[in-house]
Amino acid sequence: MTRARIVSGARGITTGSALSEALLEEAVADLKRKDRVLGKAIDSVGPCLLTLEKTGSPYESLARAIVYQQLTGKAAGTIFERFKARFQASTCPTPEDVAGASEEELRSCGLSGAKIRALKDLAEKTGRKEIPTFARMSRLSDREIIEIASSVRGVGVWTAQMFLIFRLGRLDVMPSTDYGVRKGYSRVFLKEKRLPEPGEIDERGERWRPYRSIASWYLWRVLDQ
Repeated sequence: MTRARIVSGARGITTGSALSEALLEEAVADLKRKDRVLGKAIDSVGPCLLTLEKTGSPYESLARAIVYQQLTGKAAGTIFERFKARFQASTCPTPEDVAGASEEELRSCGLSGAKIRALKDLAEKTGRKEIPTFARMSRLSDREIIEIASSVRGVGVWTAQMFLIFRLGRLDVMPSTDYGVRKGYSRVFLKEKRLPEPGEIDERGERWRPYRSIASWYLWRVLDQ
């Protein structure tokens, strides 16, 4: 396990592939103490196994997120592999590759016009250093990172929140508009009688601070049972 550390504005880590076992155990214990109903769901799911994505830069993480939007994992993976192969990239085409590529070249990878425009915008903003490095992001709050990420064409708040949770390991993100979180909340707290509004989740989620990301992970996982 990698060692977690405190970052400005949030607890989490910015490198590695996993949150520390001790930190996850602390989060789970805190959530169970504050919310008995959620605690029962936590016991049913078991230990938190939240793992982080491995990418070399925020640019690479966001480029991958753009390609994967609104597609199944298999279809998106195929397109991303073509995207890499087109530029002979081992992990992801560089911002310079994308900025200099024609629309026809990018379309040949299977990318839509909207995703091409989003990738071009991301590449240009990265070239202008408007997208911070991971080192700089470690000093920014969640809100500041969401504002930066969502300034990229085609990257909304939801994508920025997923970036915070699954790449930066930020522990207090509440993606209450996410369908899976809403569906999991319905199963745990409403016995699936209805789908809650995001505001309802936000209200209960106040008691889950500072571990709302972990609570969200459990709401996703209850749907696998």
